[in-house]
Amino acid sequence: MRGLENYPAFGFAGWCLRGIGQVVFQNNPVSGAIILGALFFSSPVYGAISIFGVLVSTATAVVLKADRGMIRDGLFGFNGALVALALIAFTSEDFRHGAVPSVYLTVYIAFAAGMTTVVFASLAALLEPHKVAPLTMPFVLVGWLFLFAVLDLHNIDAGPLAKPVSPSQYDATIQYSLSTWYRGIGNAIGQIFFQDNWVSGYLIVAAIAVNSRISALMALAGANVAAFVAAVYGAPEGAISDGLFGYNAALTAIALGGFFLVLTLPAALYTLFGVVLSTWLWASVAIFLEPIGMPVLTSTFVIVTWLMLIGVRGFSALVPVTPAEAATAETNLAHHRQAARQNPE
Repeated sequence: MRGLENYPAFGFAGWCLRGIGQVVFQNNPVSGAIILGALFFSSPVYGAISIFGVLVSTATAVVLKADRGMIRDGLFGFNGALVALALIAFTSEDFRHGAVPSVYLTVYIAFAAGMTTVVFASLAALLEPHKVAPLTMPFVLVGWLFLFAVLDLHNIDAGPLAKPVSPSQYDATIQYSLSTWYRGIGNAIGQIFFQDNWVSGYLIVAAIAVNSRISALMALAGANVAAFVAAVYGAPEGAISDGLFGYNAALTAIALGGFFLVLTLPAALYTLFGVVLSTWLWASVAIFLEPIGMPVLTSTFVIVTWLMLIGVRGFSALVPVTPAEAATAETNLAHHRQAARQNPE
């Protein structure tokens, strides 16, 4: 695939596929292609709009002559894909399948996707001294701002926002069952991409495993821990089954569990701590935003991951990996072990 990317057309397509994969930290066009297939399996509308979003945000970076290596690695594409998905999800009558956007909404999505590129560059500059990546915060900020504006734009239907955005909107009397668990885990992974389809979620796990088995296991572990913690604390069955407690936790688990931290025993425990925090914080932010009808998006993942990565410099038991050096969890671990052999204490 790297060879094909030497050709302009294939190169741009490869960058965009990497952008899709980078949503879950996978710098691999094959992973991106499988994820894209999972989106089309769930909904052709979501599949198509994710392509549109990643194309616009990546093209914006190319036109503005952003760092070529970052463009090639898909780092300017993933927030654009996510904001396009969000704007369809929360303006459609049917959240599960989405709706074909009007011309007005298509132009609106294009501007939102392009804006994520600018915000990504801004946040990268601000966070560089702290050795922390922007993550999906450009998507969160642009997503909230553009969703707010939709409420007062008469040529864009705001939709009913029929998908519950807070635990309090679910029926608290429904009992947990086996399907709560397996659907909740799959849906948690799927909800990263706004897919209310547990089968698509497991396909996304497979896509992650193509590039990193550790990250795939971390995604599953994060979703499982989130479902368990939510159930222990009496969260509504519907919110667990829909994966709403788990998608931020899954992202946190991937980020801390080997990608930005070398996966040692202390790092695994630190990751577990972050996953539990992400689970509780989702409910906290959801309730806070409920009166204005705004979704949490991936804000709790970003908040927890930023705080824990900035703080990690003060903990000698943890081995951080800078954004520029972060590869797969396996590669990070191999480099650490090699360095330890060459420089034994």
